[in-house]
Amino acid sequence: MQITIDLNKEQVKQLEQLAKRLSVHPSELVRIALNDFLSRPSEDFRRSAHHVVEKNEELYKRLS
Repeated sequence: MQITIDLNKEQVKQLEQLAKRLSVHPSELVRIALNDFLSRPSEDFRRSAHHVVEKNEELYKRLS
């Protein structure tokens, strides 16, 4: 699938500079960044996981 996005001149400049520094094509850098963003857990999951860790920490302190 091909998607077209509009970037302003400064965004294009920054994208090209970063891609050059990383020795990748700008479109590949965008693909990698998007994949990273999409693979992150949702905020709801993060909040729930944090809550569970805090509760477990309290329990471990009580058991010690």
